[in-house]
Amino acid sequence: MSKHYEPNMKIRMDVEGVTVTATLGDSRTARDFVALLPLTLTLTDYAETEKISDLPKKLSTAGAPRGTSASAGDIAYYAPWGNLALFYRASGYANGLVKLGTIDGIADVLRRPGALRAAIERVTNHK
Repeated sequence: MSKHYEPNMKIRMDVEGVTVTATLGDSRTARDFVALLPLTLTLTDYAETEKISDLPKKLSTAGAPRGTSASAGDIAYYAPWGNLALFYRASGYANGLVKLGTIDGIADVLRRPGALRAAIERVTNHK
């Protein structure tokens, strides 16, 4: 499968049998994330605000802001820990947090308690 990246690329996440799509922004960090796909991750709850998982390698943060705040539905990379973060509640500003994109619609599945299995892949025919 090609690792080609397009701006506003779509990804699909199967989270415990619920399919969620998301749109990624055009950044070096998002391109590095796409290059890792497909991935199957175990998402664990963090601070009753987000589901997080370690990634197999660190992503580039070249050109990224020093940090950002997160809204419910944001997909982000937390550089200090090297993990993916899927927010189901808004969160304040954090140094090292880089927004990758936004979940399309509502992802209530992320609010489920406990660990969740997520298979993430690139959507190749989204236009």
